[in-house]
Amino acid sequence: MMKYNFDEVIDRRNTDSMKWSPSYLEKHFGSADCIPLWVADMDFRTAQPIVDAVKARAEHGIFGYALAEDKFYEAVISWQKRRNGWSIERKWLLFSPGVVPALWHIVKTFCSSGDKVIVQSPVYYPFYNVIEDNGCHVINNRLLNNDGRYEMNFDELERLAADERVKMMLLCSPHNPVGRVWTEDELLKVSEICLAHDVLLVSDEIHSDLVYRPNVHIPVASLSEELMMNTITCTAPSKTFNLAGVQVSDIIVPDTRRRRKLAASFKSAGVMPNVFGLAAQTAAYNEGEEWLEQLLAYLSGNLDYLEDFIASRLPEVRFRRPEGTYLAWLDFSSYVFDADSLQKLVMQNARLALDDGYIFGGDGASFQRINFACPRETLKAAMERLKTGIDGGQV
Repeated sequence: MMKYNFDEVIDRRNTDSMKWSPSYLEKHFGSADCIPLWVADMDFRTAQPIVDAVKARAEHGIFGYALAEDKFYEAVISWQKRRNGWSIERKWLLFSPGVVPALWHIVKTFCSSGDKVIVQSPVYYPFYNVIEDNGCHVINNRLLNNDGRYEMNFDELERLAADERVKMMLLCSPHNPVGRVWTEDELLKVSEICLAHDVLLVSDEIHSDLVYRPNVHIPVASLSEELMMNTITCTAPSKTFNLAGVQVSDIIVPDTRRRRKLAASFKSAGVMPNVFGLAAQTAAYNEGEEWLEQLLAYLSGNLDYLEDFIASRLPEVRFRRPEGTYLAWLDFSSYVFDADSLQKLVMQNARLALDDGYIFGGDGASFQRINFACPRETLKAAMERLKTGIDGGQV
């Protein structure tokens, strides 16, 4: 067994990292030396078998047009079966360079201008962009905040789905930013409502491997064959193994007619894999499980630290431990802050780069999203800065 060191602090500045770029931080967060815990990538080195696979591919020295062969898809199939108990078929799989580009193509392919698409805010903000950029309307089935635990409003969802102009629903499962891992009962209700009203359910399951016990991720399409045929599932190793930069994801489309239409849309846009993404994902799914289990244990430790710090040092900040993802949703509504003053406190006083909650919609204006997938030393430094900023000081 290989022991990974998640406490190692790796300098990511000037490595073409969006998250850590000094010029980007200066422009968007006001300080090149702020601590960035915003965009959802991790500050950990990925699993060694992935590094070895990418190195071996680089040493070949020829980087021509790539083709996803059987071994690439077999790795995906095996991973879904092993981790989620879901048996998928090779023919259902389509390659995409990322989940967001796939969502854009899905909306473009299956909706017409003026159609409506349901989301559940507060939610991953690119959902809004892929809908509106295709001339469609965002319909908000706002989540209910029950003392920090978000739940779905099924009565409202039923009413919204009955609108004949509603053609699609984008489901975030596990949910970013609120950290819910939806239960089987919740997923059944959502998918049955969509099926009853002929609404295509598109499930973004990019965080599906990042779930903390006793919670269990259930692919919504695995609930029944009938529900599966009305579902498109978006998965990727990018969050799980910190591979966002190699641009690889897997779109699972069991329905033949929809799959052919989406494949045609991908082809028209010139979508094709790159050699490093193929090598990285195959190694991740075949040899990365040991790393992932150690990662989950470390992230759980970071959550323990966050809980203890907030309870003892920042008791006015409301925080409910996420069931999945490596993103914490911090509620500052006990303070007299509007979105602008909260942003000023975080960026200028505390010199932190977090994600402002208002960009996620819903009740997000009083929230900040913090990415805790970093060495504990970094997380501790960030929380001390936040404490100083809230107390009226300046870092």
